[in-house]
Amino acid sequence: MERNKQDWQGKNRRKTPIENDKLFQMMVGVNVFGWAVFIAALIVFHYARPEFITGVQDFWGVTGREQWSASLSTYLVALLFCCVGLSLAVLLLKRKRTRRKNDNFGVNGFILLLVATISLTILYFEFT
Repeated sequence: MERNKQDWQGKNRRKTPIENDKLFQMMVGVNVFGWAVFIAALIVFHYARPEFITGVQDFWGVTGREQWSASLSTYLVALLFCCVGLSLAVLLLKRKRTRRKNDNFGVNGFILLLVATISLTILYFEFT
């Protein structure tokens, strides 16, 4: 039998507001840091990928790199693995923090995990 929020007459035992909760602050900090690492991975991806050679460049004989940069690709994979680890940490922290029905779980940890995992999968098949 499910009760409405209006019918609940119990005591709210959560003494610390969400803004002052250390676990919540740490979770937000790890989440923001994970997205910053993902933005760094996007910047490394831009410089690691092969250069796009247009028809005009080909006509004029301008050369460009046609393979992935090996050193930058290593950094890219490491940054993406860090994103996966940080997003898993955020999801575990959120699981510990959100135990009530009215607690918001959030989806940005799932999105970061999904995008980083898909990126790693694509890079794996690109390099093999």
